Amino acid sequence: METLNYLLETLNNLFLIIADAIRGLFADPQSVWANLTMNVINFIIVVIIVVLAALILILLERKVAGWTSQRPGPNRLGPRGWFQTIADALKLMGKEDVTPAGADKLIFKIAPMIIFCLPMMTLAVIPYGKDMAPINIDLGILYFVAISSISTLCFLMAGWGSNNKYSLLGGMRAVAQMISYEIPLLFSLLGVVMITQSFNLGVIVEAQGTIPFIVLQPLAFVIFMIAGLAELNRAPFDLVEADQEVVAGPFTEYTGLRWGLFFLGEYGNMTAMSALAATVFLGGWQGPAFLPGYVWFFMKVGVMIFMMMWVRWTFPRIRIDHLMHLAWKVLLPLSIVNILLTGLGIYIYRFVMGG
Repeated sequence: METLNYLLETLNNLFLIIADAIRGLFADPQSVWANLTMNVINFIIVVIIVVLAALILILLERKVAGWTSQRPGPNRLGPRGWFQTIADALKLMGKEDVTPAGADKLIFKIAPMIIFCLPMMTLAVIPYGKDMAPINIDLGILYFVAISSISTLCFLMAGWGSNNKYSLLGGMRAVAQMISYEIPLLFSLLGVVMITQSFNLGVIVEAQGTIPFIVLQPLAFVIFMIAGLAELNRAPFDLVEADQEVVAGPFTEYTGLRWGLFFLGEYGNMTAMSALAATVFLGGWQGPAFLPGYVWFFMKVGVMIFMMMWVRWTFPRIRIDHLMHLAWKVLLPLSIVNILLTGLGIYIYRFVMGG
């Protein structure tokens, strides 16, 4: 039993042990160079997570789409079609990179690069296990929401820089949609902040050692998931590229790898949003001790991603007026009600415990 407990403890702290070993290579483990080296390694790990997640999720998306519509999905290239994503990536890299003659070339070219970089920045503050956040900051939730909201600007840049009326209209619709849903998204997280009295994601995970916040904040979780799907421009909220109205919206003029970067960014952002949901509502790395904490974390993230894909291939795209109605007249009031109920619950709890 002692050997088993030691093995489980070693597995749970494996990455911390590796990090300490790397720091031990320096004369001063806390020196500037040691910290810089660890920051570079953490950055590389986050980049690998984003790239691998995008490659895997593109294939998984097709498999889920086939499952929901009773089709096999990709099944030709490689065993069970597992090499399909690689073939798609090679195809995109081989396509001609076209820039419209009247486009604002700088804005047109940097928009997809920025949106691809955003999930790397947001995933840097997520705790993947106990003391395993690449960057541990006290305002983790606010940082995450602030960085993810920059994607709104990227869609506007893509639409404006394309010098195409369909692209501009699609970009403006994206701005209206994403700004509208950012408000209930942030409000849905305030209930958890009120309970923990902290914006630090590590502290929030530690507070869920007994019971996950999805039990205490079920309404906030539902609001978060709906608003998160709208923030990601995922169906049924994919009004950004409504082909029957604005062709492909801000993506209309993009080709090849630049077009692919938008969708790599979408899957990266979906991974980041799922990671935040798992951290805030599902207990993060907390779980029974027979598995390492980071395994529990990635299992929970996988469940959240599957739910998002399931919703995408189940519900049809909704109209733009229904989309805005849902944000301002349904989700926003419900998120405010949840904040009031949370405050009332905290007051009653303190009164009872104090009495």
